[in-house]
This record gives sequence, C-alpha cells and structure tokens, in this order.
Amino acid sequence: MSNVTGQDAPARNAFAITPHDTNNLDPFTRALYVGGQGDVKVDTVAGDSAVVFVGVVGILPVQVARVYATGTDATDIVGLY
Repeated sequence: MSNVTGQDAPARNAFAITPHDTNNLDPFTRALYVGGQGDVKVDTVAGDSAVVFVGVVGILPVQVARVYATGTDATDIVGLY
C-alpha cells in the first residue's frame, strides 16, 4: 500500500464534529464532510472568521479551525485530515 502525503493527497483520517462556539477543532481539518444539508459557519485555518457556507451537503474542501454551533444547522459533520 502506498503512503501518499502532501497537500494534494486525500485525507487519511476522519472524526465526528460537534459544533461549538468557542472551541477550536483538534486537529484542524483539510476538509469537512457534511451528511445532512444545511448551513455551516466556520473559522478557517488561515484566519477568516465566521464564514457561512449556505446549503452545504457533501465535501466542503476548506481547512477549518472551528465549526460554530450558532449559525450551523447542517448535521452529520465529519472532519477530514
């Protein structure tokens, strides 16, 4: 089995995310998977705050530091890293 790494490589790990208004994710993500369609409010790893992605379902290819509870109504959110 090949060990593919680097910025263009797919995620190697995943974890369930419980949105929270003050806690950052640990680890930060390479992307999010959203199973239940809705809005997702995040802070990006680059420092953009309170960005709202509307009507998300599927893969959101954004590096995320925080997923907010307030402003997020999407469900079944999984962090990919």
